[in-house]
Amino acid sequence: MTSEITCFKAYDIRGRIPDQLNEDIAYRVGRAYVEFLAPQQVVVGYDIRLSSEHLCAALTEGLTDGGADVINIGRCGTEEIYFATSHLRVGGGIVVTASHNPKDYNGMKLVRQDSRPISGDTGLQEIRRIAEQNEFAAVLNKGSVSKQDTQTAYLEHLLTYVQKDSLKPLKIVCNAGNGGAGAVIDLLESHLPFEFIKVHHEADGNFPNGVPNPLLKENRQPTIDAIRQHHADLGIAWDGDFDRCFFFDENGRFIEGYYIVGLLAQKFLQEQTGASIIHDPRLTWNTIEIAETLGGNAIQCKTGHAFIKERMRAEDAVYGGEMSAHHYFRDFFYCDSGMVPWLLVVGLMSSQGKRLSELVNERMAAYPASGEINRSVEDPGALIEAIEQRYSADAESVDHTDGLSICFEKWRFNLRMSNTEPVLRLNVESRGDEALMRAKTDEIIAIIEG
Repeated sequence: MTSEITCFKAYDIRGRIPDQLNEDIAYRVGRAYVEFLAPQQVVVGYDIRLSSEHLCAALTEGLTDGGADVINIGRCGTEEIYFATSHLRVGGGIVVTASHNPKDYNGMKLVRQDSRPISGDTGLQEIRRIAEQNEFAAVLNKGSVSKQDTQTAYLEHLLTYVQKDSLKPLKIVCNAGNGGAGAVIDLLESHLPFEFIKVHHEADGNFPNGVPNPLLKENRQPTIDAIRQHHADLGIAWDGDFDRCFFFDENGRFIEGYYIVGLLAQKFLQEQTGASIIHDPRLTWNTIEIAETLGGNAIQCKTGHAFIKERMRAEDAVYGGEMSAHHYFRDFFYCDSGMVPWLLVVGLMSSQGKRLSELVNERMAAYPASGEINRSVEDPGALIEAIEQRYSADAESVDHTDGLSICFEKWRFNLRMSNTEPVLRLNVESRGDEALMRAKTDEIIAIIEG
């Protein structure tokens, strides 16, 4: 009997517990995943949410009833499933997580062999269709369940991104937001010469200090306060499943992910001349200029982890970055990691003898940006069309790779719809003119707000 399942999104599964996602649906997802992919072995794990372990158990039942053997790596971050899937050379992986959603939500992120993402156009909708039908093929042999610790191998891999002997003894504020990042910091701590000041460190699915999402300005203050109180060298914060990594400099200033993309692109291109870098269309000029200056190849790709990962593989790109603080690495199976970026940044600070502010100030001044501004609107499509008509006549270029990108000589903007809600997302940048950037930002917001 077919019944609609509403928790399937563009890139993953996400919904409110228990009406949109529950143990019955998790079981069906497991059955449908095996029927669609026919993997012999699947790695599973779960985040720190209160419902995650139960959902993972139901998912496991579905996978094994479908005939797949399950390797359970226990509580983990999303990137640990990416790592384990490739490290163990198995047919796929699923992590139960809802990242930075409210505490009454949960979800899943699915990959196939080699940690390749399964998104809306690469199988997720077919898995949804099979799960909704709820009529699964008979299976002769039920799969087995085993537990495996991949954390030691994961830790060893992370440490390959730094030269431990050259690291300076930095003081680092780390804010896990009561998500999963704290456990990895504890593992890394004894291997690194850093003093960690731990904020909201213990995993707690009740989220006593708010949902772990450092993009929300109200969530940044505890990190800022700790940096100033302890005179720390930098601050790092993560979302719940720590696949995104956010930076604060020694003054407590939040550094937009855009400038970290440029900084990491610069690092990789200085080491590998002619390499390709993938970036999203929201903010672009800084990344493009860095790539051109260093003889690299900056390639624009539609926003979203599934699109970026596919393009990374197609281009064999060494690095990819989104301004939303997702960072992707060829050496990490073309996947995103929230641990690798900060290890690379502290490596740069140590090798260059510079503070984080000194690493990014020049580029921030060269390309001041608005940061992403979100507005709820009734008809996002109509508004984008109206804004295109207003601005396109005098533009140097108009691009529709992802939403609407319009460039002028001194400034540009990207306006796109959310994949999940009636929200417009605006990003504006200029060439070295902060006043112009702010004026144009205000101008477009006024049109949006009508």
